[in-house]
Amino acid sequence: MLEIKNLQVKLEEEDKAILKGVDLSIEAGSVHAIMGPNGSGKSTLSYVLSGRDGYTVTGGSATLDGEDLLEMEPEERAAAGLFLAFQYPVEIPGVGNMTFLRTALNAQRKARGEPEISAGDFLKLVREKAKALQIDAEMLKRPVNVGFSGGEKKRNEILQMAMLEPRMCVLDETDSGLDVDAMRLVADGVNALRGAGRSFLVITHYQRLLDHIKPDIVHIMADGRIIKSGGPELALEVERNGYADLLAEVV
Repeated sequence: MLEIKNLQVKLEEEDKAILKGVDLSIEAGSVHAIMGPNGSGKSTLSYVLSGRDGYTVTGGSATLDGEDLLEMEPEERAAAGLFLAFQYPVEIPGVGNMTFLRTALNAQRKARGEPEISAGDFLKLVREKAKALQIDAEMLKRPVNVGFSGGEKKRNEILQMAMLEPRMCVLDETDSGLDVDAMRLVADGVNALRGAGRSFLVITHYQRLLDHIKPDIVHIMADGRIIKSGGPELALEVERNGYADLLAEVV
């Protein structure tokens, strides 16, 4: 589903290389996790896939279902089925959560040539999805993320994901700032969306998230490259021993 080959990226303003040849292949229906020390390029990878400004691709490719992601505008990537859950979701004062969700959903339906969802059908759908994530009706009435706790912001993002039903979900340190209960709720929401037609790339520092969202494959990233890949036991090894031994192996 997602195919990244020798992806090389630098910061526009500093002429500094961040990704130095990333290779990654994610098949449909699978969950991959990326771990690595600070500054290894994990978040940069998620930003480049979603089309964030400030980065220049200097080499390599990234395709989603065979289509060139890097040639698409950010909204085209979203319509193609890519979703990015941010480490720090932004607040959008003045824009109601319900308005935001319905507008986003209808924009994607329009891009796919589907009719807009009616107000009644939307209300029924959003209430059903919100209930599963333990999001109360009052949260839905508030402006997007304004006054939300860290856990509420992350659950709101998973609600967005549940409504949009993307094919490729990139979660950038979704566990950041969450207590154990909030993390479990978010993980349950992610697990409910797992299926044969949807893939996940979970970027995290900690094994604790992977206790709840069990990956098929774990990758270790350092200095802009993926240096080792393996099963879930690789994350446990990092939890026990840190990254020093793995980095020494590469050297």
